[in-house]
Amino acid sequence: MRLLAAVIASALLTVLAGPLQQPWLAFVFKPLTTILILLHAWPRGADEPLVRRWLLAGLGLSLLGDVALLWPQQGFLPGLIAFLLAHLSYIVAFSRRARFAARWQPFALYAAVSLAILSQLWPGLPTALRGPVIAYVLCLATMAAQAAVVWLVARGSEHAPYRRIAAIGGALFVASDALLATDKFLTPLPAPALWILATYWAAQWCIASSLKRR
Repeated sequence: MRLLAAVIASALLTVLAGPLQQPWLAFVFKPLTTILILLHAWPRGADEPLVRRWLLAGLGLSLLGDVALLWPQQGFLPGLIAFLLAHLSYIVAFSRRARFAARWQPFALYAAVSLAILSQLWPGLPTALRGPVIAYVLCLATMAAQAAVVWLVARGSEHAPYRRIAAIGGALFVASDALLATDKFLTPLPAPALWILATYWAAQWCIASSLKRR
């Protein structure tokens, strides 16, 4: 619980960087928040070492993405690539828990959600970013869908609570990135940092918590 409290406090300080006009808060506490989630995941998952390895890789790549996005313009594309690789790592991890696309329903659902979001964002997307954004959305939706597949396959088993929290994490990740893209390419949101970062770190915490405690 103390680590969770530290994550919440660090996240709040990151969100306050803008309103307080103290950018150094974001430079310190944004990476720190993800590092704390990494520390939460680190001692977990001894029963599934390969899954643990890929989830930790995803969190590490997310940390690189967080740092890149501290420079919103210059760092957007590097950050996008870092998070794309993070989602690929999560896909590999979740595919160790259940066969890839063992259930079609989550893939159909997230495909529909992704198409709806892209259709709204498309007119405002710079031409040079359309390809990378499509690739990213494909990886994000696949990650979230596979996390849901793992939960559906595990329902009724002792693993179900851990699998469910990963599926929630996948859904929260989609929500966070949809908010980010809406704010950047469609229309400014009220208090965007609060909603985007809250859902983002909640997603990462859920994914990390899907590893069993020792």
